[in-house]
Amino acid sequence: MNDAAVSIQGLGFRYPGQAADCFSNLSLTIHAGERFGLFGPNGAGKTTLMSCMTGLLEYQQGSIRLAGHEAKHHRKSVNSIFGFVPQDFSFYQELTPMENLAFFGAWSGLQKDKIKKRSLELLEVLGLSDVKDKQVQKFSGGMKRRVNLAIGVIHEPSILFLDEPTVGVDVHSRQAIINYLRSLNDKGTTLIYTSHQLSEAEGLCETIAMIDAGKILVHDSLNKLLDEHKEDGLEGLFISLTGKSIRNE
Repeated sequence: MNDAAVSIQGLGFRYPGQAADCFSNLSLTIHAGERFGLFGPNGAGKTTLMSCMTGLLEYQQGSIRLAGHEAKHHRKSVNSIFGFVPQDFSFYQELTPMENLAFFGAWSGLQKDKIKKRSLELLEVLGLSDVKDKQVQKFSGGMKRRVNLAIGVIHEPSILFLDEPTVGVDVHSRQAIINYLRSLNDKGTTLIYTSHQLSEAEGLCETIAMIDAGKILVHDSLNKLLDEHKEDGLEGLFISLTGKSIRNE
């Protein structure tokens, strides 16, 4: 767990036309094998930071390295290292799970036989084997979330980014997703997770960072932070660090 899965140094980012920086000289290290959670109120910069880490946004200053590769300059090699499960569904609704996985597996550079084998394995473990040849548009929200997850890990990434991976799902789908994420981590996959489901996050994340107004407020093991701030849960820690006011950003 000493090697850095993600190393951010002196990050600077500003949206075009925006007067102020979203981040200025932000640094953060996420170690390989961690179950890491990134939390903060609305408008704190969580999604922007994850978008910079996954290459959806190009930062202007500093460095982001994934498993030692500079994200900005080595896009092809970096893309094979990480997977991304976004909050928005990232599949074709009119296709089946098998067809979606075939498309995204090929896009990731996998061979056809590997894609089929991997797809069948994923759909089995995520409880979707019985519907593998049905159109995804007919699925429940929880089933769609599981398809989203399967697409994000089809190429067996060593780092997995998860943005609200269980939003809007039923209890059974949530449990299936969390159990699968734990099994991936047990095999060495680094999980980088953000969510407003703090009770879920508390059971999954071992190390967290709290962000607000583009700055890292704290970064440490969850248990250590709870002890230091005399809180008995992540929700209390969140309120303690970010305040009780309602955010409208």
